[in-house]
Amino acid sequence: MIIVKYKGQEKKLCAEEISSMVLTKMREIAEKYLESPVKNAVVTVPAYFNDSQRKATIDAGAIAGLNVIRIINEPTAAALGYGLDKRSDCVGENNIFVFDLGGGTFDVSILTIKDKIFEVKATAGNTHLGGEDFDNRMGIDFFSTITRAKFEEINMDIFKECMETVESCLTDANMNKSAVNDVVLVGGSSRIPKVQQLLQEFFNGKDLCMSINPDEAVAYGAAAALLSEGFKNVPNFVLRDVTPLSLGKSIIGDVMNVVIPKNTCIPIKMIKTFVTVEDNQSSVLINVYEGERTRASDNNLLGSFSLCNFPPAPRGHPLDVCFSIDENGILTVSAKENSTGNMNEITITNYKERLSAEEIKKLIEKAEKYNVEDKKFLKKAEVLNALDYCVYKIRNSLKQTDVNSRISSQDNDKINSAITIASDFLDSNQHVEIDVLKGHLKELESMFESIIIPKKK
Repeated sequence: MIIVKYKGQEKKLCAEEISSMVLTKMREIAEKYLESPVKNAVVTVPAYFNDSQRKATIDAGAIAGLNVIRIINEPTAAALGYGLDKRSDCVGENNIFVFDLGGGTFDVSILTIKDKIFEVKATAGNTHLGGEDFDNRMGIDFFSTITRAKFEEINMDIFKECMETVESCLTDANMNKSAVNDVVLVGGSSRIPKVQQLLQEFFNGKDLCMSINPDEAVAYGAAAALLSEGFKNVPNFVLRDVTPLSLGKSIIGDVMNVVIPKNTCIPIKMIKTFVTVEDNQSSVLINVYEGERTRASDNNLLGSFSLCNFPPAPRGHPLDVCFSIDENGILTVSAKENSTGNMNEITITNYKERLSAEEIKKLIEKAEKYNVEDKKFLKKAEVLNALDYCVYKIRNSLKQTDVNSRISSQDNDKINSAITIASDFLDSNQHVEIDVLKGHLKELESMFESIIIPKKK
């Protein structure tokens, strides 16, 4: 909650209420200009807004009395505005790089425009970087003269961070910078000469596109998207945006099972995957995450839900899980047990437990930093899962009368001793080296093959 003092009283306001006040003011300005009521709106957001921030934006629109038809990423809207403006000049396929540096946010996107299709290839950015940071670097509030050289010197690390994000976006799009046809500047801070110089140098001297007003580009594209929803004589187009972060669920061993990789084109009607139950379970907890780390718990937990009340199922029994994302980037996850038809689903809206954009950025940086560690963790998790399954398989086999009757007491003691050691390893897996685990797994599998599996006559 945001605490403000108004007319001598202390008021608590949520972010949606503050946003709705801005939207209400915008609606009033539009109604005054158009001399008619305004009900429908397309609202733009930073590309790195997560799904709860998008949902909150839709709620803010509702509070302001607006019907939010669609949420569009700001660089996408800018490219849309630029593409419609230049449509007559575009022949074939054009790759547009949008550099959007505003007062408080920074987004970059790569879009391919072909005929009536605007397809986002990749997006990157930081919703806590912009002109305000350049202001803060100048010190305290006093009157002084500052040279351009000094301004560039005290902000150079931020400028370089912007260029690193540009490079990262190209890498995600699997595109060489030489394949970029146009570089479009958006946002007031994109007017900074040093930013323009670094950007032009990065793209090997390519002229930057300044034909569209950087302060109006986003609104221009959003207006085009709104008009195309139901007005005649307005160009029709198809807009394809992408997910900013990978989405998935946790599986055995705290491993992140990526269902929708980052920079996947949306909307996504349904991507089917599955979870498996442990032995004789009649309910399953499904945890949904976003992020790029291999260990699920190192990512951001979006939400959890349970699928219950189905007959106790054997280990490995699959349950269908479906991920869907609508055109506004809102995620819905559902699960179904086929034998009973039991279903449950969750739409991710739990704002308070979500990360800020800055924390999301740090998660991605951590993912890159700990890439080697994550690979090591994944290998260890795979061995632990295999060891756990081998123990389960042997224990189940020992319950069978025909197996028990033909195993000697000596072999039985040997197997039980090995299972006890394996169980100790599984309980304290963080302190056991992967080679030790592999060795014990090999020993257990050998016992299973030589002692438990019936010999062929």
